[in-house]
Amino acid sequence: MSRIDTPHHPTALLLIDVQQSFRARPYWSEADVPAWLAATNRLVAGCAARGIPVVQVFHTDGPDTPDNPFAPTSGLIRPIDGLAPFDAALRIDKHRHSALVGTGLGVWLHAHGVQRLIVAGIRTEQCCETTTRHASDEGWAVDYVTEATLTFEMTTPAGATLTAAQIRERTETVLAGRFATIRTVDEVLA
Repeated sequence: MSRIDTPHHPTALLLIDVQQSFRARPYWSEADVPAWLAATNRLVAGCAARGIPVVQVFHTDGPDTPDNPFAPTSGLIRPIDGLAPFDAALRIDKHRHSALVGTGLGVWLHAHGVQRLIVAGIRTEQCCETTTRHASDEGWAVDYVTEATLTFEMTTPAGATLTAAQIRERTETVLAGRFATIRTVDEVLA
């Protein structure tokens, strides 16, 4: 965990797993990347302009071998190509789906007076959704910015295909009104 001196702010952006590792996964698709990257870059820049701290979360797991894209020795645990450079208030490496498990993130958020979280990143229905549910259960208000989350087509256990759009819609449906407020980039920055 690395820190820079960050002023207290009631809101923080959690930028979850926006890392080059995913480009090495077999399910990677560029289909939604241009729109997602544009939304993500607008969100990060907008938060920075408003003094909202940005927490950069990276996922690491599995064997520390060069062929594992989520291992430090792979060289892929770095910002994804196309993400505009920014100064993170905090960088954490997580080893679970929730960014709040075993990272010290919760302690940092409380120490900085954060009461509301903005969630964006990769993957919509996995680490972003899991962190959102966990944060809500821990008492934070959460704005879930779906257009700044990215996911990929999946096959159900019954063999059907769920498109990325269907997965995003399902995630919004299960989070809305229970764990988060679903917002656009423009809404969360307003």
